[in-house]
Amino acid sequence: MTGKRLQKFLFPTVNRTFLLRILVVGITAFILFKYILIPFRISGLSMVPTYRDGEFDFSFTLKYLLTPPKRFDVVTVRYSGNHVMLLKRIIALEGETIAFKKGFLLINGRQIDEPYVSQRQPWDLPPRIVKKNHVYVAGDNRNVPMETHYFGQTPIDRITGAPLW
Repeated sequence: MTGKRLQKFLFPTVNRTFLLRILVVGITAFILFKYILIPFRISGLSMVPTYRDGEFDFSFTLKYLLTPPKRFDVVTVRYSGNHVMLLKRIIALEGETIAFKKGFLLINGRQIDEPYVSQRQPWDLPPRIVKKNHVYVAGDNRNVPMETHYFGQTPIDRITGAPLW
């Protein structure tokens, strides 16, 4: 009896029900992995030590459907079209004044504790106000010169989601 069940499982009868199941599974997988859980591979060192180069994750696109992004959220940001996404941390919200002094983050003139940053270069950035409908993003790896790091203001509508894990 077990042999027949295994054979039926491995080689099912191709009928209308079987084809309908295959179609439903295919469409569901397409929608899920194209629009809800977008797979991506982390390329680069900008989020070390939180995320490592070469890791695989999914961008959960429904994360900010009902709530806005918050400070310290790690987000995926559409950089160029839909094919290049950056993984960054939100460090300031619209209307806030942000600056870096000797590698330390200042929001509205107060130094902010960033336990996720393990080493720092002496970044110095004069104060600037985050524009309306924008957030300020940066990577966790601040052990690189400021000139080689992608960071800055980004429109909220360019945030595609958040890493699943």
